[in-house]
Amino acid sequence: MTPRDASDDSRWSDLDRPPLNAAALRRGLVQEGGLWREVEVVRSTGSTNSDLVALAGAGKAGEGHVLVAEEQTSGRGRLDRQWTAPARSGLFFSVLLKPAEVPVARWGWLPLLTGVAVATGLSRSAGVDTALKWPNDLLVSIGGEERKAGGILAERAGDDGVVIGVGVNVTLREGELPVPQAGSLALAGAVSTDRDPLLRAMLRSLEEWYGRWRDAGGDPSVSGLQETYAAGCATLGRTVRAELPGDRAITGEAVAVDGDGRLVIATQDGVQEPVGAGDIVHLRPV
Repeated sequence: MTPRDASDDSRWSDLDRPPLNAAALRRGLVQEGGLWREVEVVRSTGSTNSDLVALAGAGKAGEGHVLVAEEQTSGRGRLDRQWTAPARSGLFFSVLLKPAEVPVARWGWLPLLTGVAVATGLSRSAGVDTALKWPNDLLVSIGGEERKAGGILAERAGDDGVVIGVGVNVTLREGELPVPQAGSLALAGAVSTDRDPLLRAMLRSLEEWYGRWRDAGGDPSVSGLQETYAAGCATLGRTVRAELPGDRAITGEAVAVDGDGRLVIATQDGVQEPVGAGDIVHLRPV
């Protein structure tokens, strides 16, 4: 789908959900010597990830390019799950990163790094207590219930790049939720749902964490990423079921995130099995 530019949107067409101010975002984020080189806001597109991967492949986007959509009609999560929401009700954006200083074997930490950055940025700007479900979900608490308010998807862009997409539900109301397990910052009691400062906070946090990780050569321990992720991970210490490729599943306690970013599950057989890919279900205590 061809993205539609957002510059002609009226600021007053929806008082509850005004459009993003692209010019102000560029002024606040694109700085000399900084990571972010371009901030592009479009009114609607199928998937910001697909668009940015295509731009990178055509040589029209470099590291630090940010693509934001007011509406995604074909947004994708892990396992090709659809991610849809009303226009301007959330923040849907992708960034292009090219961590040349980091061995490719460590690039698997980028989705987890993004999760830490997003959670940190939102905690600061929205005043919402957030947690991370391994590997890439953002959780909030609504009425004492844990709900998903955001997700992250990383895709390779050629040999030297990674596009990371982030989707966060900001002002979704209860009747607009795609599934009962979903949530939003507004429903979680956010002190602010102004998307401009929320987006700036997330991108500044991502720039900070990415720089720290890259300066450490991608080492998750030296950069502090592994420890910080574990501290904010709601999956650790829980009984979980990992639904793995090949129709295999294991159940046990999630005890650690190892140096490769894998979730380590201790089964009842006394085996500690690292899981690098799969769908994780948090099980309720018996």
